[in-house]
Amino acid sequence: MERSEGLAIVQEYVKNQGLINHMLSVEAAMRLYAEKYGEDIELWGLTGLLHDFDWEIHPTLEEHPLKGAPILREHGVPEVIVRAILAHGVETGVPRTTLLDKALYACDEITGLVTAVALVRPSRSLYDLTAQSVKKKWKDRAFAAGANREEISSATAEFGVELWEHVDNVILAMRRIAPQLGLEGSLPPAV
Repeated sequence: MERSEGLAIVQEYVKNQGLINHMLSVEAAMRLYAEKYGEDIELWGLTGLLHDFDWEIHPTLEEHPLKGAPILREHGVPEVIVRAILAHGVETGVPRTTLLDKALYACDEITGLVTAVALVRPSRSLYDLTAQSVKKKWKDRAFAAGANREEISSATAEFGVELWEHVDNVILAMRRIAPQLGLEGSLPPAV
């Protein structure tokens, strides 16, 4: 399946730009990890891009992504992607057994926290964001309260990456698409 086909699925089912940006962020992080681990970059990227395509039509943990899986299959999405998306759901009962499964779970929640930290910086940019800045906000449980720190920590550990290294990787991945995410802020691109 081509990325353009995955993007067409996203555009058919997702209208909220914030959710689209989240999915693009996870796609970027998944692509970076696929490069890092010598995996299929297109497959991993497509997994990240599609992982929350059904959230607007199935907005509960009991429904998402279980009810979205048949839709993905109807669109011809490879089963390895469907399975990883099912495994990222906390209520599905599908175990995370592959590196792809674990990567998706690890990249999902953290992108929202990274975005939130970037948006409260004076620059409103990913280009000057560091893991240290995220670490400072991490301790403030009222900040980005929807970002489940325990889930982020356990998902990262399950993936086998140290937490702050993972945050650095996700920031680097998201910088690649900062203009698309509206997170360039007032800074020129980082070199």
